[in-house]
Amino acid sequence: MFENLKRIRLNHELSQRQMAKILKIGKSSYNYFETGEHIIPLKHLNNFASIFHVSIDYICDLTNLNIENSKIVKLNKEEIGKRIKKIRLKYNLTQTDLARILNTSQSNISSYESGKTLILTAFLFNFAKYFDISMDYLVGRSNNIKIIRKNNLNDKK
Repeated sequence: MFENLKRIRLNHELSQRQMAKILKIGKSSYNYFETGEHIIPLKHLNNFASIFHVSIDYICDLTNLNIENSKIVKLNKEEIGKRIKKIRLKYNLTQTDLARILNTSQSNISSYESGKTLILTAFLFNFAKYFDISMDYLVGRSNNIKIIRKNNLNDKK
């Protein structure tokens, strides 16, 4: 899921130690993100995307298009929650239905939608993939709701 973390870092000729320092985390933590042993928290994923001006969708391999995105966004739990709820309601799903889809509890969905808790990266990724919704849209980095793929570029014009 996060092979592009390493590719982007190496393209900028940074070591894992340097990248960890930029993200203000330990080197071993960063290493775990690149190897897939741990999933990078949304806060760090967003910072990484901002530093390198790339989309979260590209980092997470939801698209193979490296679309430059220089938008710097401070994650807003309430806004992310509103966008999740909007999509859930569009598909006439209850919180329980969505919890089943994401393999979590209804109370977690409620906490995400109300903005009490920042959604975990894994849940946001699965949500985006299931509904074909851009993670960048969900976190407020883009106004394009759909994941931009090569085959739907013409739809965006």
